[in-house]
Amino acid sequence: MRKIAFFDIDGTLTSEIDGSVPDSAVYAIRAARANGNLMFINTGRCFQNVEKRFRAIGFDGYVCGCGTNIYCDGREVLHVAQTHETVMKLLYAARELNIDILFESRKEVAFDLSRPLRHPNAIKQYQHFLDRDYQMPEDLENPNFFCDKFVIWYESEAQLAAFREVSDRSFDCIDRGGTFREFVPHGYSKATGLSYVLEHYGIERENAYAFGDSNNDLPMLTCLQNSVAMGNSSPASLFDLVSYVTANASENGIRRALEHFGFI
Repeated sequence: MRKIAFFDIDGTLTSEIDGSVPDSAVYAIRAARANGNLMFINTGRCFQNVEKRFRAIGFDGYVCGCGTNIYCDGREVLHVAQTHETVMKLLYAARELNIDILFESRKEVAFDLSRPLRHPNAIKQYQHFLDRDYQMPEDLENPNFFCDKFVIWYESEAQLAAFREVSDRSFDCIDRGGTFREFVPHGYSKATGLSYVLEHYGIERENAYAFGDSNNDLPMLTCLQNSVAMGNSSPASLFDLVSYVTANASENGIRRALEHFGFI
């Protein structure tokens, strides 16, 4: 019976130590595909931010942007974008509250640079994109600008509460730890994306497996009976919600889990 596996990227596919992809993970994913199984990335990243080094591993498809953009066998089968009007409401709220905001879409990422970035992690992420030669638009009020989802960095709980008075009308807020939050349109998640792919291929849920390490993986980890938490998962409470806890990503975690479940 053909099985399918869905992998988060950061801290799951990549080492929690240095962000590299362990050779054992590459080997295991390719071996599982060679055995007739389907291998999918299921990530909060939008498609343009799924780096070539991940695509080069060899996957059957990608669930991107927490279920808002899906590719199967090289073909886009779903894309859900926000209107420019919605994006402007978020932009102006972030500006008023001095919150750093990063808009993400399948084609680009964009920080609001109308004022200097404030949060150290936002500055770090912006520099990371510059180092990778990302082209980031700066004229966010251009009527052709839109996003699929977004993230923010804030400084106080009062800021977050005030911002959510605007964002909660259209988006779910995911706690990514500290003062970092991810926002996904109502009705979309890694679980809805996973379900879409299963229906696309006609695969039963008992033959699907999800791999993750953080709170934004919870929807897909808890919607399947076969779920894997990496040993480096944070928060550790994920361990109580999955069917199998594997080793750290850096310690052959993916290979061990794929062996455990008979993919290879």
